Amino acid sequence: MVRMSADERRESVIRAAVTEFSRGGYHGTSTEAIAKRVGVSQPYLFRLFPGKQAIFLEAARRCCRDVTEVFRRASDGLQGEEATKAMGDAYQALIADDPEKLLMQMQMYVAVAAAEAAGDREFGEALRAEWMEMYDVANLAMGADVDEATQFLAYGMLINVLVSMGFQSDHRVWAGFYDEVQPR
Repeated sequence: MVRMSADERRESVIRAAVTEFSRGGYHGTSTEAIAKRVGVSQPYLFRLFPGKQAIFLEAARRCCRDVTEVFRRASDGLQGEEATKAMGDAYQALIADDPEKLLMQMQMYVAVAAAEAAGDREFGEALRAEWMEMYDVANLAMGADVDEATQFLAYGMLINVLVSMGFQSDHRVWAGFYDEVQPR
């Protein structure tokens, strides 16, 4: 059996954390479940990350960075409406192919809001920075049109909510969307 390096094991922990946190949220997921999914002990897990919050933050960062990279690749060489459509299609494919990405995003928003309500502003700072990178990539692809970027991301958030809640593509709630933005 080939032994994994610490970096490979860390990567395995991040992937397992996305899976576990996307299903159970920050407060509902134990580090024991993550360690078990990876096949390591909890003490080993804490050699790779200082605690549960650090694991969650890294999983959420990964999710944000993956979405940002999808936007970046989809809009490469495009501008305006072409970039907007390409990014929308690419995002729709991402959440259809990897629903954990969508669920992890939703858990991230809940975890940040809960931390803020408890007076912990630092928890969300890193995630807000990642989200702003995603916003900036989309905004630049749209020619730095703030109104268009805002509308694009607003539609995206509404899509996240509707898909997360399980609204099927034939439900009347999708009637106000263009055909190309309805779920697959």
